Amino acid sequence: MSDPKAAPRRPSTLLAAALAALILALAAAVANAQGMPPGAGGRGPTEVGVMELEEANVPFSVTLPGRAVASAQTEIRPRVGGMVEEILYEPGRRVEAGTPLFSLEPDSYEAAFAAAEAEQASAEAALSTARATVERYERLEGVGATVSEVQTARANVASAEAALKSAEAAVQTAQLDLDRAVLKSPIAGVVDVAAVSVGAIVTANQTDALTTVTQLDPVYVDVVESAARMTRIRERIDSGAMQPGDRLEATLTLESGTTYEGIGRLVTPGTSVSTTTGSIDVRFEFDNAERMILPGQFLRVEIVVGTQRAVLVPQRATTRQADGTLTVFLAVDGKASQVELETSGTYENAWVVTSGVEAGDQVILDGLSNLSDGAEISPVPVTISATGVVEDAVPADAAEEAPAEQAEEAASEAQAEGN
Repeated sequence: MSDPKAAPRRPSTLLAAALAALILALAAAVANAQGMPPGAGGRGPTEVGVMELEEANVPFSVTLPGRAVASAQTEIRPRVGGMVEEILYEPGRRVEAGTPLFSLEPDSYEAAFAAAEAEQASAEAALSTARATVERYERLEGVGATVSEVQTARANVASAEAALKSAEAAVQTAQLDLDRAVLKSPIAGVVDVAAVSVGAIVTANQTDALTTVTQLDPVYVDVVESAARMTRIRERIDSGAMQPGDRLEATLTLESGTTYEGIGRLVTPGTSVSTTTGSIDVRFEFDNAERMILPGQFLRVEIVVGTQRAVLVPQRATTRQADGTLTVFLAVDGKASQVELETSGTYENAWVVTSGVEAGDQVILDGLSNLSDGAEISPVPVTISATGVVEDAVPADAAEEAPAEQAEEAASEAQAEGN
């Protein structure tokens, strides 16, 4: 006879068996969905996209902070005194060299000029009289005039000539003062707002400027470069690792982040090293017809120093570790191998690598999620566009066979239509 206490345990046993069967079925379904046979202990090789690295000539550039400086700037001050009679320009407008800016009351200078001209006319008349006296005495010398009188007449001519030269100088000075009553711009540029108004009294060579003229086209950009880095660059050139360019050229990035269209030309190379900062000042010149660059503006300057032979590694294939090192995965004998890179900058969408990889290495571009060092992989050739988009690479033999297959299909279709 059966034990009456064992009967209640029978349904629990059946339920446990059913649950175990259900778990096994779910496990088998998951394994099939992941492409693994039921009961397999792990996944197969991870499919990854790889690209062969190549060596290329790439520009070597450095990026430095810069500050814009006007190519010319002058303060307008009067060289004669008087009352401001008229302001002859509009603030903010560009003027050419010699453009009148201010007009001072000219009455006193016109009067001084007229008086100087009168003195010059009197001196000319006195000189003419003295010369006529000399000619008369020379004809009468020994008869109606003594030698002493002739010498005196000649001295009077010399004195009259000196008086005439003094009068001419006075006329020239009066003319300059009259001309300076109109203040003109010595350079071409943009004129600032006037610091005085009509009716103001100004003095000659006063400390306060009436306005300022600034030349903005071209404009200078001053950058500061480390003397140590310039030494390293020269060492690379001397060793042949880098070829210098024909000339230094610079491009600008504005404060908004946009790239300035103009190309800068080297104006003044650094000739001395600062004793406090250990840096060298370098100046570039940029065309600035649209006044996009203003004096005092801070800019980012990229200077192309030369070209170097280097391996380019797409940036999307790399990972920056917590300690700052840059790493990349390579496909080596069916496994992923993580290596560290040393770079000397960027070019387009790639790192310029100087150590860590070589030309011919297979870099992994796609399938990097959860990829670990030493993982088994299944490489698939891919390419990367200039915008960083990864696409499957078309094998060369497939590309050659495709046109032939298309031609055969077209011929078959034409024959079928003919039948």
